[in-house]
Amino acid sequence: MGRFLVCVTGASGSVYGKRTIEALLAAGHEVHAVFSTWGRRVFETETGLDVESWLDGIGFPAGRLYAPDDLASRPSSGSWRLDGTVVVPCSMSTVGAIASGATTNLVHRAAAVALKEGRRLVLAPRETPLSLVDLRNLTRLAEAGAAILPASPGFYHKPASIDDLVDFVAGKILDRLGADSGGGSDGLFERWDGDPSGRPAPRNA
Repeated sequence: MGRFLVCVTGASGSVYGKRTIEALLAAGHEVHAVFSTWGRRVFETETGLDVESWLDGIGFPAGRLYAPDDLASRPSSGSWRLDGTVVVPCSMSTVGAIASGATTNLVHRAAAVALKEGRRLVLAPRETPLSLVDLRNLTRLAEAGAAILPASPGFYHKPASIDDLVDFVAGKILDRLGADSGGGSDGLFERWDGDPSGRPAPRNA
């Protein structure tokens, strides 16, 4: 099992961060988390949940939730080993800060550490539309080694609920982190295995 850090920022779509934490934890991974100030506020607004109460309810171990201004915490150091870091959802202000090297909070610092140490870093933006500034910042981060994974669920699996759409993105995140899900990511979304009718597969399948 791996050790992963999930960072939740102030973009809409905090349910993606919620599901990613739940899926990693359910698969038996060691999960750590940090919510930016606005990430916490948006999470609680969109889900109606208190962050600490929710984490306690899903069995999230004490001592693994870090304050966004605690730059002396473990995720700030490259000597603290991680198998992967994901920022989900990733706001455009967070993208801009990471791309410029301006580490003003723990999310920025943790992402910078992942880049400098050559570790997996997944950024899941949900903003739309994207400005040229946003696109250039995302390109810089991709060139630096980050995986850009927009929160854009597929529809070929015929989702029947919002949960199905959220699970699709969370499953993709676990895949990109290299997180063994113990069947979890296969359960989170249906992988394309060809069309038994013989029709051509959808583009980008």
